[in-house]
Amino acid sequence: MLTEPRAGRLAAWGNALIAGMVSPDDAAVAIVGDDAVHRVEGLPGEAGPVGLTLALGRLRALGARGLRVALPAPGHPLGLSGPPEFNARALEAEEAVICHGAALGLVPEVYEAGPEGDVHVEVVWHCLAVREAPPADVPSLGEAERELAEALRDATEVLTRLDVAGSGPVAEAALAAYRARAERGREVLAPGYPSRAVRVLEMAQRVEMLISLAYENGHGGAVSAAEMAARGEALRPVERTARRAQVAAYNSVVEERERGVR
Repeated sequence: MLTEPRAGRLAAWGNALIAGMVSPDDAAVAIVGDDAVHRVEGLPGEAGPVGLTLALGRLRALGARGLRVALPAPGHPLGLSGPPEFNARALEAEEAVICHGAALGLVPEVYEAGPEGDVHVEVVWHCLAVREAPPADVPSLGEAERELAEALRDATEVLTRLDVAGSGPVAEAALAAYRARAERGREVLAPGYPSRAVRVLEMAQRVEMLISLAYENGHGGAVSAAEMAARGEALRPVERTARRAQVAAYNSVVEERERGVR
């Protein structure tokens, strides 16, 4: 669960590019990350797939003033605004990017290629029409931070009560991995983001780490099917809060620009 969403990288570095804080080439490199290549398909005015650098420039020319993230899940269209066709694609991918100022959205499709032991990842972003409307269920940074503080307490309480991943070498290794990733992720939001957004994103990742421990580190004290179901029920709202906070963090720079315009 600690994997950074590709939509987050695209939005963060795309926003830095739109603000003139990074070059197109640097933005493209950061968005691709460990993947082999990213292309954009369905871009207005292009007959076929194009590279990220060209795509980002074209989106700006089409009126995009910022990029927002959506991280939907079944029953929770987080960050989406429609239409149903786009929402369905985004829900299947569990992530999407919405262009602010242009009625367009991007949904990633991930392909793995190459022999075993040398697999590389290619991503095609499908550019589709979206409805220009407020995104669903996205809190402000302040709301997200307050909700996360409660969620972190709730997650810890649930894990303690169910005796899940409370101690031991697996838990310690997971915690160490989280700390290392947090240090590496200091610039994950790209230049131009407020420090509060970085703090909220890192806290959301910590909450997701705790949830991952609950689901991945054995059954703990939840040995019966009923107890396992109860664990999932208890952690579901915590996981929802963490996803909402991630979206708030990624989208914060666009929201700040809009408040400045007003």
